[in-house]
Amino acid sequence: MPHGVESRLAELGITLPDVAVPVAAYVPAVRSGRYVYTAGQLPFVDGALPATGKVGDGERLVAPETAADLARTCALNALAAVRSVVGSLDDVARVVKVTGFVASDPSFTGQPGVVNGASTVLGEVFGDAGVHARSAVGVAVLPLDAPVEVELIVELKQ
Repeated sequence: MPHGVESRLAELGITLPDVAVPVAAYVPAVRSGRYVYTAGQLPFVDGALPATGKVGDGERLVAPETAADLARTCALNALAAVRSVVGSLDDVARVVKVTGFVASDPSFTGQPGVVNGASTVLGEVFGDAGVHARSAVGVAVLPLDAPVEVELIVELKQ
């Protein structure tokens, strides 16, 4: 993008959070050559999960629309992790791959719609460079009973 990703974040009114503190023995992101791989990022906001539980339609379940917003938060947390190892998101050439995990009620099959929350914000931030390959996977449970988790692979400029 001609004016830079960091400027685009400001235009969108997005302030990246501090990097989430790992909940186990790993680091938030690792650079290997021209690629940065993030650990799975939970939807922490100010150190807490705004919602917990399974995603689905029904009482005591996290609504798919809410889960999509949480996937967006996960993606922003992942971008913060990327920036922590490269210094500036202006150094990102493109988003290569997004993997989203959705803690799903057994009857829920809308995982792609949930993970769209992450994909959409990456497109807003990076434009064409935010178009990526993706997996959206339903799982029984995620760490800390989070409804969604997202990890990224990004390629850096030369």
